[in-house]
Amino acid sequence: MRRAGHGARWLLLAVVLAVLAGCSNTPPPQTGPLPPPPPPVNPANPMDGSRQMIVGVDDLGPGFNPHLISDLSDVSTAVASLVLPSVFRPAKDGQLLLDPTVASSAKVTSTAPFTVSYELALGASWSDNAPIAAEDFVYLWQRMRAEPGVQDSAGYRLITDVRSRAGGKAVDVVFSQPYQQWQTLFSNLLPAHVLKDAPQGWRGALAESIPLSGGPFLVLAVDRARGQIVLARNDHYWATPAALDSLVLRRSDTTSMLDGLRGGDLPIVQTWADANVATALQQLGSSARVQKVAQPIMVQLGMRTDQGVLTDVRIRQAVGAILNRDTLINIGTGNGAGGVRDDAQLLAPSEPGYHPTAPAGAPIHPDPALAARLLTSAGYVRDAAGKWTLLGAPLKITVGVPSGRDRFTEIGMEIQRQLTAAGVEATLVTAAGASLFADPTVVPVPPTTSPSASPSASAGPPLATAAEGARPLATGGGQIPAGLPAQPGMPAQRPGQRPAPTPSPAALSTTVPSTPPGPSSSAAAAPAPAGVTVDLEVMPRSVGGDLATTAVSNYGCPPGMAGVAQPARNPTGFCLTSLQPTLDAALTGGLSPAQASAAIETVLWQQLPTIPLFQIVTTVASTPKGDDATGHIGAGPLTVGPFGSAASWQAIPKAPR
Repeated sequence: MRRAGHGARWLLLAVVLAVLAGCSNTPPPQTGPLPPPPPPVNPANPMDGSRQMIVGVDDLGPGFNPHLISDLSDVSTAVASLVLPSVFRPAKDGQLLLDPTVASSAKVTSTAPFTVSYELALGASWSDNAPIAAEDFVYLWQRMRAEPGVQDSAGYRLITDVRSRAGGKAVDVVFSQPYQQWQTLFSNLLPAHVLKDAPQGWRGALAESIPLSGGPFLVLAVDRARGQIVLARNDHYWATPAALDSLVLRRSDTTSMLDGLRGGDLPIVQTWADANVATALQQLGSSARVQKVAQPIMVQLGMRTDQGVLTDVRIRQAVGAILNRDTLINIGTGNGAGGVRDDAQLLAPSEPGYHPTAPAGAPIHPDPALAARLLTSAGYVRDAAGKWTLLGAPLKITVGVPSGRDRFTEIGMEIQRQLTAAGVEATLVTAAGASLFADPTVVPVPPTTSPSASPSASAGPPLATAAEGARPLATGGGQIPAGLPAQPGMPAQRPGQRPAPTPSPAALSTTVPSTPPGPSSSAAAAPAPAGVTVDLEVMPRSVGGDLATTAVSNYGCPPGMAGVAQPARNPTGFCLTSLQPTLDAALTGGLSPAQASAAIETVLWQQLPTIPLFQIVTTVASTPKGDDATGHIGAGPLTVGPFGSAASWQAIPKAPR
């Protein structure tokens, strides 16, 4: 019995050991110890609140994909800089420097074919512990060359292959031609293993958040109803951790911002101010330090050149001669407080080398006589009612604005008013920006004020239905300030520009589309509205990158690319075969930036695929305690902004109760 029991015990021990061995799952060797899992977090009160910074902002932005034109905003720029990894990052002077936390090496390793090799940091990983690797390079490359509505895609279109080595921790990128600005690529990498199969696809997957982090902060919560974004310290970050437990971007109206700065509840605010808000901030005196911060966003009018009535360059030129550009700039900048006029097609006013390139006359200043001559040469005649017609049919132009952006809507309403007054039948529609700047047609949505719209902007009224009648657009009066203190090299705003007039109700008659179906539908649901072709768009454009890349991305003909059946067109569909050789030479280094600018700008002002208006300028106000905690927050590099250093910010000690 003793032997039998002894054998049974040994058998039992062997079974237990076998089970334990089978249950073990030894991870692959790590470059360092795995960080502990993050503690449970209450999104309403992240961490323990002892190391938290709250920043007041106008709104939460339309989305968080830093590569989509539609998602361009000061908030999306801030979030991307803190959450997403980039191989190169700009220094204070704008020079691109290798980020050693992401890559230990990046250099040209061959010229035939032109090849750039990246050695990625072994510890670099996403917040779910998946490595930042070659697949993330492949994903961004494939999306940037194939998707419409992206910004600065020209460099990615030169890439023919992305090859993985060393288990994905080394990447060779092969180009069809030399590309001297290759350091601008692979910024704001996205987690391919999560996004490549996301049901919302490229456009929608980052509309409400960024699911994973490869930076010092992660997006913990985006609560549009409460109006705040909570960024928590990424405890899986392999480099220097953020000093703050959490950074909260809180939507605040003007009164809340002013009271928060006075009382200390908001040590930092960033607002797209109008003249009234800018004056109120200056009146805070020693309670807050106020500075202007140029944004990497230029607002322009984009004319669809690949379909519709504006395919005729004479009609585009006539529209430019009709519009009062000064008035549109006044509306968009809040009479000069929220932007600086842009008189060039490629560079923005805050960029080195900027100088006005616009020719004298239209479209800089209205010229009704020129507009009449151009329309007449295109076959149009003006009837007894003052309407321009062709073979009895009226000249119709549909103006589109992205939904949820009130100042863009105000600009669109003024464009509609001016075109209508000039005898052009103009209709204004709003649509989701991701569709408006990418699709041939859009499903319009009612142009109501967005809950996350800028409270500091002078919000225009919603468009009226035909039954209600249209209401006038209220705009501020006064002149633009004589100077705009901004970043070094930013020119002063022109003095003496005229304020925007109040349009008459009759001039604002418009067609309001029906409401689109909700997120869920049934067989009994009403059919979706028919798509609408938009001729002229009020749209943002990213600035701060390479001049040639900007030119080719926004005005080049889509190239033939292996593996892409239908290369994405540029935002306006502009394609001029006689200009393409110049664009190609600029992109591959055959022309200097100065030579390229001189040649390209002249053609663009003549062809008018776009009419630039202004570069957005926000106002950052910081209290003395906010300055102490942030090390005197500054403008930061143009493409990163003032929040790029937030990982080193300190919490403000709470006053004892």
